[in-house]
Amino acid sequence: MIPEYPAGHQLLDGKVVVVTAAAGTGIGSATAKRCLEEGATVVISDWHERRLTEKATELAGLGKLHAIPCDVTSEEQVQALITGAAERFGRLDVLINNAGLGGTASVFDMTDEEWSRVLDITLTGTFRCTRAALRQFVAQGGGGAIVNNASVIGWRAQAGQAHYAAAKAGVMALTRCSALDAAPHGIRVNAVAPSIAMHPFLAKVTTDELLAELEQREAFGRAAQPWEVANVMVFLASDYASYLTGEVVSVSSQHP
Repeated sequence: MIPEYPAGHQLLDGKVVVVTAAAGTGIGSATAKRCLEEGATVVISDWHERRLTEKATELAGLGKLHAIPCDVTSEEQVQALITGAAERFGRLDVLINNAGLGGTASVFDMTDEEWSRVLDITLTGTFRCTRAALRQFVAQGGGGAIVNNASVIGWRAQAGQAHYAAAKAGVMALTRCSALDAAPHGIRVNAVAPSIAMHPFLAKVTTDELLAELEQREAFGRAAQPWEVANVMVFLASDYASYLTGEVVSVSSQHP
């Protein structure tokens, strides 16, 4: 049974939040929506400019919103995103790293290009955005929060997912290590590890058999709704998580 969609409680009131890969139908756009409903000023980004414009139009009535195109494989575009958000709204308080790329390929058949592209977007892209945001936070005088989107697949094995699993395990390690680097500046870095969050694109690219198998692994016997993952991201971004850093929170019953 899916719970009722929750009302906002102004957990992010007054904060400026950047969300990457927010133009789709999954966790990124759900997180941007929840941040707006929690009182944040939100900058959404995505590499797909048409979908980004459409998403900005869709969310415009919920609060103060701005869209900046960004391909996280480009250091120049990542810097423009972080600098642009801070210049437009005077500061940056939260970065939510949602950009990632999956795919299915056996290690026997996986090409260097397939491996590298998944790692570049999912892991190195998260690193690029994290580095830019940390530098911005410090330039502002310290403080701030980063929330990364990892995955339970970073903990467990799944056939055909070596590149994605390696990238997500790397996001977990990056979260823990960058949290220690950032702590002296009062900056928190945490991550969520979802399993399966159902949305139209996932249903389109995943077989019914695999979806059913993944759902059966969960304690509730169903996939999460993207907004259920977004709620945990909102909590980690908020001052309610003020003493939490370097943690990977499983939004799933699957964890070590």
